[in-house]
Amino acid sequence: MPNELEEFDFENRIVSTEEIPADRDAELSLRPRTLDEYTGQEKAKENLRVYIESAKLRGDSLDHVLLYGPPGLGKTTLSAIIANEMGVNIRTTSGPAIEKQGDLAAILTNLAPGDVLFIDEIHRLPRQVEEILYPAMEDFALDIIIGKGPSARSIRLPIPKFTLIGATTRAGQLSTPLRDRFGVILKLELYTRDELASIVMRSASILDIEISESGARELASRSRGTPRIANRLLKRIRDFALVRGQGVIDEAIAREGLRLLEIDELGLDNTDRRMLEAIIKFYGGGPVGLETLAATIGEESITIEDVYEPYLLQIGFLSRTPRGRCATAQAYEHLGIPFPSAGGAANSRQPSLFDGAED
Repeated sequence: MPNELEEFDFENRIVSTEEIPADRDAELSLRPRTLDEYTGQEKAKENLRVYIESAKLRGDSLDHVLLYGPPGLGKTTLSAIIANEMGVNIRTTSGPAIEKQGDLAAILTNLAPGDVLFIDEIHRLPRQVEEILYPAMEDFALDIIIGKGPSARSIRLPIPKFTLIGATTRAGQLSTPLRDRFGVILKLELYTRDELASIVMRSASILDIEISESGARELASRSRGTPRIANRLLKRIRDFALVRGQGVIDEAIAREGLRLLEIDELGLDNTDRRMLEAIIKFYGGGPVGLETLAATIGEESITIEDVYEPYLLQIGFLSRTPRGRCATAQAYEHLGIPFPSAGGAANSRQPSLFDGAED
């Protein structure tokens, strides 16, 4: 079944958490190579340090690792760091790229002992391919069928002991047999403003961009908790600093550039605001069904669910009810629209991602 999101134009949406072609070269140069250089995800890092050190002391390969969380949080980067900390090579592929069992068998048989195999979007592995992963992960062997019909026979081919690192944005779509074979399961969380500011300062240093601490915090506050967006905004605001400033990204230049890019104080872009305004102005704040909302703003329902909704839900601007989507009081306040004195689900204040956050 084709993925409808592949047709969505992420490239024209600056605050998209999905990777776009313009990110690739920059991300390669900006990626940290050790756990000490990796900013944020302190719980995951603390646990990984223990697992990696233990594996080294035993002289064994690391247990299979599953990394899950929203796009752009550093799952690919963390997998490369694990391989580097273990002192082994990493082979990178993705679930949709492995179409046949033979494709995966060829990758596995070419691994050296202890190597890391990283499979991005592992939830999109074809089921028949996934099945040969089971003995590979547990017994480090491939079960191969030779011949057809009554003369067919199965042979077991040993493969080097390796570490599989799977990354997914949809852990719930992994089959139970596959998920249960991962010894280490880590969830990556959205980054705080201070963590993102540190990432922006580090990236600016690598890219030779002069930036003030206040400018870095301004970019961080509008990056939706995602390093990928923070680095993308840094590159875009650099252009404004060179053309309209003195080549330095300070708070004033950052605010002016982000205003022209139509990215507000919480990282919402024009599309996010258009969706909230449609719910409020056309449907009285909701509830409104997903299909109806999709038709109103001219987007696919899957795009709304996977691209627009997650962040709006996290910051408490949107709520889901059995009858549909509702805009919350915070959404009204942010858009400068008077909140009605009476209403159903829209009246309830949802807890915000930024409640209690430091200004």
